[in-house]
Amino acid sequence: MSTTLKARIADMFDEQGCDINQGKSDKDRKKGCSKQLLPGAAAGGCAFDRAKIALQPIADVVHLVHGPIACEGNSWDNWHSGSSGPQIYRTGFTTEINELDVIYGGEKRLFKSIREVLEKYDPPAVFVYQTCVPALVGDDIEAVCKRATEMFGKPIIPINAPGFAGTKNLGNKLGAEALLNYVIGTREPAFTTPCDINIIGEYNLVGELWQVKPLLDALGIRILATIAGIGATTTLPARTAPKST
Repeated sequence: MSTTLKARIADMFDEQGCDINQGKSDKDRKKGCSKQLLPGAAAGGCAFDRAKIALQPIADVVHLVHGPIACEGNSWDNWHSGSSGPQIYRTGFTTEINELDVIYGGEKRLFKSIREVLEKYDPPAVFVYQTCVPALVGDDIEAVCKRATEMFGKPIIPINAPGFAGTKNLGNKLGAEALLNYVIGTREPAFTTPCDINIIGEYNLVGELWQVKPLLDALGIRILATIAGIGATTTLPARTAPKST
């Protein structure tokens, strides 16, 4: 695991508002809430799997997995989430690295893949997910994403959450950190009202948000953003729920 990722994880587990965390010794606090996984020991879910599940409801961006093709399989599509319209989030994208990429590095393949999906699908943004193998060989997805953003003029967001970094709980944290570092606050809404709210930790399972939104509308409460359920770079969906697919 890179020094940068270790430092980021250690910082996330320093939760001053958590009584349980602050009650631990310095040694135990550094361990976080669970033990880190070893490469190959991802039974029950890994950090990458959960980071992707947490962010995939952002429906109109490309979710590109940098790693072997098997890492693209995840359980999210079994959740029957409704979409506000865009369907590109249901397409699996992976760099499908091979033996040569392990030997020589997969950064060039990643950059080429980013360019390919931008040219073919023209999404408003691309989320790039780090997995175990390229992390072990030292691929710097943050540097590649920064260069691609400069070259192509669209946000290319690195999600540095390789599976062996930890469990699903840590993947949630790393995915949320990526949103805080690269997405939230980069744009301002067209207008705001005194009754705006943001719903955090919403996944829109079986279109449940559309059951709640009419109640909030009746109260005069405007949902400004939902993170990450039916999230999109466009607008919040209409009151009528589309069919789940």
